[in-house]
Amino acid sequence: MTEGKTPGPHWRLDWPTSRGRRVASANLKTQVEDFQVDEILDFFPAQSDAQAVTGSGEHLCLRLEKSGDNTEFVARELARMSGCRAFDVGFCGLKDRHAVTRQWFSIYWPGSEAGDPEYIARVAERWQVAGAQRFSRKLRRGDHQGNRFIITLRNVRGSREQLDEALVQLKQSGAPNYFGPQRFGHDGNNLDRAASMDPNAMDSRGRRGKGKKRGGAAASKNVLYFSAARSWIFNEILARRVDDGNWATPLDGEPGVAADPEVVTGPLWGDGGTAATGLQAALERQVAEQAPELLKLFSTTRMKPERRPLVARPDDLTWEWLDLDCLQVAFSLTPGQYATAVLSDLFELEDMSLGQHKKR
Repeated sequence: MTEGKTPGPHWRLDWPTSRGRRVASANLKTQVEDFQVDEILDFFPAQSDAQAVTGSGEHLCLRLEKSGDNTEFVARELARMSGCRAFDVGFCGLKDRHAVTRQWFSIYWPGSEAGDPEYIARVAERWQVAGAQRFSRKLRRGDHQGNRFIITLRNVRGSREQLDEALVQLKQSGAPNYFGPQRFGHDGNNLDRAASMDPNAMDSRGRRGKGKKRGGAAASKNVLYFSAARSWIFNEILARRVDDGNWATPLDGEPGVAADPEVVTGPLWGDGGTAATGLQAALERQVAEQAPELLKLFSTTRMKPERRPLVARPDDLTWEWLDLDCLQVAFSLTPGQYATAVLSDLFELEDMSLGQHKKR
């Protein structure tokens, strides 16, 4: 049995917490309104009249409030309603389906400004339109500055005093910046697929298999599995750092990131493995080599190794007890950080939305 894995399921999908244990348990997403997400995109001004389009450009951008529909489904529907290609609808990130989410979409609709009000009215029949803006380019993944979460946890079980103390510590020190388990599929199915992939299914840039059509379903799945493998290796290395008690402390050989050379990071594996050196590189390679079935995927790619912070720091963290066993927390995270992963450092969470809906 490979280190870091447990029998049934094959892949570890629950990683150690910063305190060595969780201080409480709670139900997540009991109601759709219990999980609210506001995308932060500060280059669009606040608007008092969502139906009035401001700005200029070939792309019509709409801020939509939705629940029950995933981001990619909404993007496809917006493309169908406008007559553009699905590829020509952009968004900054995928948002939870079983939640109330507000996010921006861009629709490539050049020379159609006169038709904006009619199109917006049609969209408003499906989703609430909270903003409208013309823009010069398509929105792309990671364009946003982050997300603001308001999360209501129900049936909270544990010491309120200990939980309040843990929340204070979370506000001060952050939490391990794990990738969320949804990235790995049900019981790690995405990792199973990654382990069985032909390394040649990814081209030298790690984006598309040879002979695959651009944007094809098979190529998209390969990228999904490749990303899952990369993320799982990161989580395993972070887990080792958490176990060792140095997940928030730089080690010898820490390469940092361009924006903040002092930040503590872990590897997003690539050609050559890791950009770290010295003690940190030795630790990262030792952990990653315990999953040779995943490392083989990087043997034929030329994807540059990247770094990801090991610490997720929730900004403007506040909390309020709505009842004896009902807690509401609010905080902001930068793109690519998971609210559920942050909360899982304190809570044993039961996601009440699982199995309630078929995937749309």
